[in-house]
Amino acid sequence: MPILNRPDGRIAYQVQGSGFPVLLFAPGGLRSRMDMWSSPFGSPPRPWVDWTQALPAAGFTAVAMDQRNAGRSQTAIEADHGWHTYAADHLALMDHLGFERFHVLGGCIGGSFCLKAAEMAPQRVTAAVLQNPIGLHPEHPEYFPDSHAAWSREQREARSELDGAAIKAFGRTMWGGDFVFSVDRAFARSCPVPTMLLPGSDTPHPAATSAELASLLPGVEVLEDWRGPEHLAAQEARVVAFLRRHTPGA
Repeated sequence: MPILNRPDGRIAYQVQGSGFPVLLFAPGGLRSRMDMWSSPFGSPPRPWVDWTQALPAAGFTAVAMDQRNAGRSQTAIEADHGWHTYAADHLALMDHLGFERFHVLGGCIGGSFCLKAAEMAPQRVTAAVLQNPIGLHPEHPEYFPDSHAAWSREQREARSELDGAAIKAFGRTMWGGDFVFSVDRAFARSCPVPTMLLPGSDTPHPAATSAELASLLPGVEVLEDWRGPEHLAAQEARVVAFLRRHTPGA
């Protein structure tokens, strides 16, 4: 497995296919890792396309990764870390691979990663697909702080050297806001990157957040029916068509 060395640790990644690059952010919250795209042996089929396979077949280069402190990636966790820290990893990986411009596609937390990349490097991100994006659920505001506490316990059990106060401060930075956490509504309203939205519908992926994104993102393309085996073919076709349409030089 290829490794990107970062100043505070290492990031595992893989590259498949050839053609214009698409940086993939897998579902899973802070446990987001590349194998979440597929259906593990013995598990129910995912309600989404495995983009690590579909995009290379469609003529793209798929760049997948384990996010910091998930899967085979391990880095420090500091009090001043946050969404910008993840975005720095993402841009560093594409620098390492020699990709100046690229699409982004993210599921779950990956939607917020996509928007942060677009905010930090709008001249590099050429299109963004937000699949089942996370957000602050108006009736369950405790969901992500509680999930962070559980993730923190896992991290400290595995790595006793980690500082508990730093992990808590990191959690406040990640989950102390609202909307999609990584960017604000003002950015969404003026987002310069073409976007496609596959809306969410449950507690971590609130319908209300997707509705706001649909109303705020300029010219966003929305695919309402995308979950489940009956929609996989249409999901793949629509997303691939969107990415092709916004590929430079297409």
